[in-house]
Amino acid sequence: MKRNKRNQRHSIRYRIMAIFIGLMAVMLFAIWVVNNWWLEPYYLNQRLGVMEDAYTNINAVIMEKVNAGENIGDLIQKEAAREWALWGEASRKDDEPGNDAADDDAEKPDDSGNLPKPRRRSDQTPDPEQDNTLLGAIRSYGEKNNITTVLIDSNTGSALLSSGRESDFLAQKVQRYVLGKGENRATTMKKHKNYVVETNYDFRTNSIYMESWGFFSDNSTLFIMSMPLASIRDSVALSNRFTTYVGLIALVLGGVLMYFATNRVTKPLMKLADVSKEMSNLNFDVAYEDDAQDEIGDLGRSMNVLSTTLKDTIGALQEANRQLQHDIEEKIQIDEMRKEFIANVSHELKTPIALIQGYAEGLTEGMCEDEESRDYYCEVIMDEANKMNKMVKQLLTLTALEFGNDTPVLETFDVAELIRELVNSASILMQQKEANVKLEVPEELFVTGDEFKIEEVVTNYLTNAMNHLDGERRIQIWADQRENKVTVHIFNTGSPIPEEDLPNLWTKFYKVDKARTRAYGGSGIGLSIVRAIMDAHHQTCGVCNREDGVEFWFTLEAARPEHQAENELAGNAEI
Repeated sequence: MKRNKRNQRHSIRYRIMAIFIGLMAVMLFAIWVVNNWWLEPYYLNQRLGVMEDAYTNINAVIMEKVNAGENIGDLIQKEAAREWALWGEASRKDDEPGNDAADDDAEKPDDSGNLPKPRRRSDQTPDPEQDNTLLGAIRSYGEKNNITTVLIDSNTGSALLSSGRESDFLAQKVQRYVLGKGENRATTMKKHKNYVVETNYDFRTNSIYMESWGFFSDNSTLFIMSMPLASIRDSVALSNRFTTYVGLIALVLGGVLMYFATNRVTKPLMKLADVSKEMSNLNFDVAYEDDAQDEIGDLGRSMNVLSTTLKDTIGALQEANRQLQHDIEEKIQIDEMRKEFIANVSHELKTPIALIQGYAEGLTEGMCEDEESRDYYCEVIMDEANKMNKMVKQLLTLTALEFGNDTPVLETFDVAELIRELVNSASILMQQKEANVKLEVPEELFVTGDEFKIEEVVTNYLTNAMNHLDGERRIQIWADQRENKVTVHIFNTGSPIPEEDLPNLWTKFYKVDKARTRAYGGSGIGLSIVRAIMDAHHQTCGVCNREDGVEFWFTLEAARPEHQAENELAGNAEI
């Protein structure tokens, strides 16, 4: 459980969510700081720009008219009369015949210069020429920015134009400002050559106003422009509360969305982590399964390629390692066999060499003065030399077979006839051994093989049977055929071979007689030659214990009928 919690703390999903929520919180805090410290100055600066633009535009219109020789008071009266004439004409066109509602509703400027607002028709299009007039400019700032403008002739002190309800109060206020009467509690924001922009608190309405007052560039027109300022501090507090509520909702919704959004990122990454973990355990059968065409999908497919490559490479390395291990074991086995072979050869040669040396020294030293003794010594030397020569020939034959230098020459021959000939040739030796031979082979039994080498196999089996004959002193030879295999069996009565020694009979120089006596004159190579010959024929041989003796056998491939026919024709041709 602790490990899972630790993994969750370090999970990319939770880290991304923590980063997202942290960024959102920082952004909300930054907005709160900006609102508290910079929103109010920014708002006042924007309002200041509006007041300066209003002065600049209205002043441009006044100076244009003054330079044209017009009087500002007359200009205002003329523009007002023209506007009301246009409004009246438009009203008459829109009303039905006999309807005097527009005329009844129409009003004219009063004596104080206040401009009442006539009723505007919903489908009436404003005259573009009016926007370029002095009244049009003042009215535009009043409608768009809620600026109340009062114009006063400084020579007479009379109001030329009042565009709001507080015009009388403003007219009196600006005159007091100019005359320096009363206490001015305003805060100056910016001073210009002809006018000043201030913020002032109005105790009557408990509100803050931005006021611009002074003279236009004609130096005879006094003005004051007043624009109410919203309670910026209340607005900031309201903005902060609203931002907090919206931010909290955004944090909750964003956290939920990020949870599911990061799941689409972390889930494939967890799959990749599982795949890499299996790969680290050398399990390359796992694969990343996702068709996403993005960076994670490319990474997953690359890991699949890496897994396949590692599987093939490590498999090849393992196979090479197994082969190397096999080669090492084989080399060790060969070294052991070489040591054993040298020991066996040394043991087999030690006795005949010692005998030859001893009898030769006796002859040299004149120990045998009579002819009969000398002949005996010479016979022993010749007999031991023959045994050594036979063993060397057998070793050469076995080596040639094992290294493939003496490959069998395959031909078709009658193995039954071969067995009968070998038994006849060994009849004298069998009589000396008092062996009762029972031969049970067909009249003809054709096989495929090397006749000379198979003759050596049968001879080895017969010699081995005669050397270990005991009991009833019976030797039985028979052959049988099953499908395309011919099996030749040679059985002799006598003592059984210990089961643990049976697999080792085919090993060079191996003898069941641990004392390695020379009673039978054998060297232990004969059965090794038999195994090598049968291996060269790609056939099998074996031995097994019976109730009263031991049976040896070997197999050969039966000759096909057409080969038998060819062999018979060849024999008839020779006759």
